[in-house]
Amino acid sequence: MSATFTPTYDVVNEAVAAGFFPPRHPADVTDVTELTPGVIRLTFRDPYIAEHARPAQFVNIFTDDPLMPMPRPFGVSETHDGEVSVIFAVVGKGTAGFARLEAGDTIQVLGPLGRPFNTKTAAHYVLVAGGLGVPPLIYTAQHLADDPATRTTAVFGYRNEHFADKFVEPYADATVSIDESEGNVITLLDHLEAEGGLTVDGLDTVILSCGPLPMMKAVAAWAAERDLACQLSMEQRMGCGYGTCVLCTVDTVDGRLKVCADGPVFTREQLGWGK
Repeated sequence: MSATFTPTYDVVNEAVAAGFFPPRHPADVTDVTELTPGVIRLTFRDPYIAEHARPAQFVNIFTDDPLMPMPRPFGVSETHDGEVSVIFAVVGKGTAGFARLEAGDTIQVLGPLGRPFNTKTAAHYVLVAGGLGVPPLIYTAQHLADDPATRTTAVFGYRNEHFADKFVEPYADATVSIDESEGNVITLLDHLEAEGGLTVDGLDTVILSCGPLPMMKAVAAWAAERDLACQLSMEQRMGCGYGTCVLCTVDTVDGRLKVCADGPVFTREQLGWGK
């Protein structure tokens, strides 16, 4: 029987030095916290991903179960001092296994993957997210906090507990959130518009969104009615995470594209939403 090759973290440095993207490699878990029942924040140490991840990019995390060879993709939610955090819901055997991890355990990771939000232009970025679409927008706010030419407003919708406000508030210039008993993100966007909150320091407003499909379609339509730029990070079931298996396709005006490699970020015009 041939031995199984388990790469060490040295392969990351070796790949980068040779001009290649790092392969799957081990990372040490530093913290696992349950934010609300069934919602987990997992942090692992990976200086390469922490340095290179961009807003809306994701990482593949692999289970140690040989019967589940496909990775689970999670959007980066924060980075600090070489550590990377992701937030996910426990929905099956794989995520349940990640939730049982403890500091000191080791996981296999690959990333960062995917096409990020375009945040190169100075603007007022309105970060609209719902449910488990919130984590990538936390990292977007963190990324933009270093740019003095931009402003950010986080608009978050939850089913019940507002589990992520405390993570985004240190980065966003303003944070508003709502749960299902009060309304939805469109309720908040309407209120923001009525209060003059869309116009900040004379900057153009750009909507960045991630969350359930019906929510994002509603956000795209809302943006289109006001002729606002709108980028959407698609949530889609993935296999490989880098364009080989063609499992995560989405319909666009240019035909079917792969969410993992061509996205996950698309403009509302590309998706044909809210024309």
